[in-house]
Amino acid sequence: MNQQQDRFGRIVKTVKEELKKKNVNIVYNEPIPAIVCKEVTDYFFAQIAAFLRVAYPQSAGDFFPENNHVYLAAELKTGNSSQLAVITIPSDHIPRFFSVTKEGIQYVIFIDDIIKMQLLSLWPGITVNAAYSFKVTRDAEIDLDDEYRGNLAQKIAAQIAKRDFGLVTRLLYNAAMPEALLQQLVRSLGLQNAMIMPGGAYHNLKDLSAIPIKEASLKDEPWPAVLYPLSEPTLLESISRQDILLHLPFHNYDMVLRFFNEAALDRTVTEISMTMYRISGTSKIAEALITAALSGKKVTVFVELKARFDEANNISWARKMKAAGIRIIYSIPQMKVHAKVVLVKRKCQGHWQYLGLLGSGNFNEVTARFYTDQVLMTSNAGLLKDLDQLFKLLKKNKKSFTSDALLPQQLLIAPFNLQSRFAELIDREMSHARAGRKAEMIVKINNLEDEKMIRKLYEASNAGVTIQLIVRGICRLLPGVEGQSEHITVRRIVDRYLEHGRIFWFYNNSEDEIYMGSADWMTRNLYRRIEVCFPVLDNSLKASLRQVLDIYLEDTSKATWITAGGAHTPVVAKGKKVQAQAAMYQWVKEQSQ
Repeated sequence: MNQQQDRFGRIVKTVKEELKKKNVNIVYNEPIPAIVCKEVTDYFFAQIAAFLRVAYPQSAGDFFPENNHVYLAAELKTGNSSQLAVITIPSDHIPRFFSVTKEGIQYVIFIDDIIKMQLLSLWPGITVNAAYSFKVTRDAEIDLDDEYRGNLAQKIAAQIAKRDFGLVTRLLYNAAMPEALLQQLVRSLGLQNAMIMPGGAYHNLKDLSAIPIKEASLKDEPWPAVLYPLSEPTLLESISRQDILLHLPFHNYDMVLRFFNEAALDRTVTEISMTMYRISGTSKIAEALITAALSGKKVTVFVELKARFDEANNISWARKMKAAGIRIIYSIPQMKVHAKVVLVKRKCQGHWQYLGLLGSGNFNEVTARFYTDQVLMTSNAGLLKDLDQLFKLLKKNKKSFTSDALLPQQLLIAPFNLQSRFAELIDREMSHARAGRKAEMIVKINNLEDEKMIRKLYEASNAGVTIQLIVRGICRLLPGVEGQSEHITVRRIVDRYLEHGRIFWFYNNSEDEIYMGSADWMTRNLYRRIEVCFPVLDNSLKASLRQVLDIYLEDTSKATWITAGGAHTPVVAKGKKVQAQAAMYQWVKEQSQ
């Protein structure tokens, strides 16, 4: 924890210094500059003061700190007596930062510091030495029995209502807080059983992403999303002729919305089935499904109620959709449905046709603006037959996951055949290597944690398979270890967009095989969730995905190597630097012309 805080502090210092060169002064853990004190004072009394809430707790129960909300603790002294005051930072009502420009310099100031500066205004005639930030974290877990009987939505809704009142598990406080004030805070709030953790001067620093930078040169060059060119007048007809592969957010998400809208309006469409994990609070996709149901189509939505911290949003949408006539199937208590799939059935000239949408990311138009994902739209009968079987299984009794065997022919579906099939694909590369043939694989995922898959990769490396991994987050595999992982490299790319797509490429003696999908190589994804990975069968799309992987493997701007010791070192450019996401954007534009 201390190492992380120290590293974060160094990063903040570096960023502050670079911003100052651009005439942007982030006031961070320092006095507010005198040149802006008048504007800051005016802002306090005009905008902040109305939302200030001050409590004077003396014992547990006098004040209830909300989960992960930021507060200030101050000691008030009058003569020989002292009193604890807790001030709520009103960041849920006003922006966390105040910005003002003076003499060509933009000053960005935490409202926390503005409140601290005005402490004497709150308590005239009382001694207030300083105020220190803190927050509490409460137990937010939702507990469900594996064989829960009854209304699952009501059960989860009831637990969500209790979430903000859960037991405090941690108190995070400014390490500069005097020990006497800390102990008084712990006693007064009844936090003796919580983990007491020192931290920095500010909390909830995710708010830094909302800093109102005005300097145009500091903003990213815009990458307007590219609209996929259709070969037919409608998207559904285009899909029936040829598979379509989208690379988000480089491609415009409007094409995904159009898929749902056309399916809702097309008179030949009779059924729509989809999985819903995390959708937008103002989802156009959900609205399209409601339109489809109201027009007489049979619509089934499998709603995952256990999508962490999206439970309430999912319940709300499920109720709206159910009221419109959509068949809602709630999640299974012991297993999350994390797959991102849609199946459309339509009857054309007396014949049934299936159209599918399979992706690596959520059906969420908000996160689609900054998550990189792949989406396949297809009419491939083999793939969609497997998908139809999955939806039939989801519609059955909850116990069907343990009593029925789903044996997909082309799709990889966890927990049925996904892990075993990936193991077989790695084994096949090993057999090629042992026969003296070229053996290679490239895997781009978010997290690599499952011990079975890691052992299989080590085994493949020792057999001579060249393995290139692109892992955004957790990686428990150690690359480049003699006698264990000499043929494995791991790189991480952190850039403008959050890398989220999952691509699995196997050389297969020059007859390459490639998959995409919703599953990382984590134990939970492989064995405790419904996940779908799907093969890319169109040769032109396979070739284009290989180009995508090459683009990422060539990154020398935002990529770092993960070493055998777990450290990160920059990928050094031998020539001109390559930024993979920028190159991806240019590539998508060229492909769409």
